[in-house]
Amino acid sequence: MTAAAVKFYVGLHQPADAQHFDLACISINRLRGRRKAVDCGDVLVDSGAFTELAQHGRYRHTVEEYAAEVQRLHDAGVVNISAAVAQDYMCETWMLEKTGLTISDHQRLTIERYDALLDCDLPVPVMPVLQGFAPTDYITHVSQYGDRLKFGMWVGVGSVCKRQGDPRAIIAVLQAIRSVRPDLRPHGFGVKKTSLLHPGVREYLYSADSMAWSFAARKQGRSANDWQEAARFADVVNHAASSSFQPWQMEMFA
Repeated sequence: MTAAAVKFYVGLHQPADAQHFDLACISINRLRGRRKAVDCGDVLVDSGAFTELAQHGRYRHTVEEYAAEVQRLHDAGVVNISAAVAQDYMCETWMLEKTGLTISDHQRLTIERYDALLDCDLPVPVMPVLQGFAPTDYITHVSQYGDRLKFGMWVGVGSVCKRQGDPRAIIAVLQAIRSVRPDLRPHGFGVKKTSLLHPGVREYLYSADSMAWSFAARKQGRSANDWQEAARFADVVNHAASSSFQPWQMEMFA
């Protein structure tokens, strides 16, 4: 089995554990107020969108407050930030029920928050996020972004983490995006093992993050906060492009 190489940011609960990795994805909710440096090559700072909307139905922090914290982390040298993810709005049905809004509303709010974050003039790249549910929704959202999406831009692809039992669903979304903007470099948020290691999914992804290692460890009675669990998972993901990769290597993360 062969698969394309994907730049993998291991998702971590504890910022201190990033010292064991070259690339990590850490929520702003875990970094907020931190003063000790995170010893990691590059950190993708997540906006905490899933937790905020799933638990509260809204963002508890304004764009300006988010930007100020990212700015502080950068200026104080706490984190080497590869990008700060804009505060997007996921579009799964159950998430829409949380906010009482529509897919169109969530797409509009996602762009509005992206624009507002750009206006804060941060010294780090800001990652826009494409949202929707059906593949055509993502095409619509690309159109709505217009010339905000620069050639070759690194963009997040949201609302995929809860429908990964069938990787074909994610492939359909990624194919739709490529059909209108083949130049974009898609990042998959929270991609689980079934899709993360599927050659068809990896063909379309430039990068991805995942905390599947944590969920699997907890389910199997091990520590969901052990960085060594994350390291084993990251090692398998990073070697998935090797022709020697075998599906059984992921069984412990099922």
